[in-house]
Amino acid sequence: MDIRGEMLIGGEPVYGREGALRAVDPASGETLEPAFGCGGADEVERACLLAGQAAAPFAAADGETRARLLEAIAAGLLALGGALLERAARETGLPQARLIVERGRAVAQLRQFARAARQGLDAGAVLEPGQPDKLPPRPDLRVRRVPIGPVAVFGAGNFPLAFSVAGGDTASALTAGCPVVVKAHPAHPGVSELTGRVIRQAVADCGLPGGVFSLLITDGHALGRQLVEHPAIAAVAFTGSRRGGEALMRAAALRPRPIPVYAEMGSLNPVLALPHALAARAEAMAAAWVDALTLNAGQFCTCPSLLLAVEGEDLERFRRAAANAAAAKPADTMLTPAIHDAYQSALHRLRRTPGVAERAFGQAGGGPYAAQAALFEVDAAGFAARPELAEEIFGPCALTVACRDQDELLSIVAGLDGQLTATLQMDDADLPLARELLPLLEARAGRVLANGFPNWVETSPAMVHGGPFPASSDSRATSVGLAAMDRFLRPVCYQNLPAALLPPQVADDNPLRLWRRVDSAWSQS
Repeated sequence: MDIRGEMLIGGEPVYGREGALRAVDPASGETLEPAFGCGGADEVERACLLAGQAAAPFAAADGETRARLLEAIAAGLLALGGALLERAARETGLPQARLIVERGRAVAQLRQFARAARQGLDAGAVLEPGQPDKLPPRPDLRVRRVPIGPVAVFGAGNFPLAFSVAGGDTASALTAGCPVVVKAHPAHPGVSELTGRVIRQAVADCGLPGGVFSLLITDGHALGRQLVEHPAIAAVAFTGSRRGGEALMRAAALRPRPIPVYAEMGSLNPVLALPHALAARAEAMAAAWVDALTLNAGQFCTCPSLLLAVEGEDLERFRRAAANAAAAKPADTMLTPAIHDAYQSALHRLRRTPGVAERAFGQAGGGPYAAQAALFEVDAAGFAARPELAEEIFGPCALTVACRDQDELLSIVAGLDGQLTATLQMDDADLPLARELLPLLEARAGRVLANGFPNWVETSPAMVHGGPFPASSDSRATSVGLAAMDRFLRPVCYQNLPAALLPPQVADDNPLRLWRRVDSAWSQS
């Protein structure tokens, strides 16, 4: 499948006329061909108009049709073979081994949502039969969930396959029956076009309207704002920086009819090294932490970049081991020149921050956009006094906060902003302290884990990838797992409707054979 530098508007290829965009290979600095024509207001208008026209017929499509669509996309990604992986590696600097795993994740979540669509899990049907003899009489009440409407999806820079054009946001929106308009990430337009053509073909093969999917490409922010402000768009899914997410939230809130923005905006992902675990395995814990911190140059939204521990001999052992591990780490290529520049600026600011000590730096790199691992440390009082230290640095940089005692550790945790994850490194003897910490962590993180590191986000129905602000814009939502489709569904209640008017999801004879809650009991009959 050739890369032509084209957008896809309602199934039709379009070459934009609002300037040109070329991807850059961050490993070499080479500019890649072809040039991509950038879209503008006309393309936004056309894509959103077609999405709006497709909304009703796509919402009416049965679960089997949606499942076939998702499965066709998964099969199409695999059919691209090495061409997709090679282009992704050139546009991101990520190793092919990592991209193979990421492609597997993208395929797995598409297939997971296909099963959900086939089972009708999007419906969420509940039936409460009427009780005419009750005083006052209870009406017949039935509820199901319906698609919210066209969704604007913003591709993520650090996951070109699993959080981009055919990633979890697109998969969950399609499962819910919502057309999708994707704004491709400007760092990997070639991967976006390849993936978009797979979706376009799957939409056509399933006999669905072309407006079910559109792909927009640009190198600026204006198109994204225009997309969010378009009246046809009913919700937004975004993965990226806090600045970008908040800009979209403001634009959506100022619309005549505001819409939800589900923005995942990053996190420090604190690791709490509890005293008995630190005493038992300080060196092994330090080495594993540095491995997690530097994985793919720390360019995971779940990178564990904050470590909290109580001062003492065991923390000193941890410091030495972590410094040695970091010093041995080779520099790794960052995703884009802009990300690399932002990382270097952040390191410069940390070096100049009073009370912050440099602990270790990794090896220098040979590529133009390589990043060294960096470890810094501050005491708890210094951390609490400087809110800027709690801002995410995207890259392989971490800050250790040394606390005087357990009470100070609890105080620092209580002062943390919302996080995607929080990790307890603990042994059995740490259980009393862990019990005190758990309610604090539950209030601040979407996922709490023990004795591991949070980088990998399993594509499981039980997974939560979200958290309180500013980790995400809505603490009730997740962008991974089956609950991700809940973002794009809304409930409709039917009261005393004649049987002839009832949708099949809430009809008495249950023609779709869905699992439903009927008079407070689960039933498939």
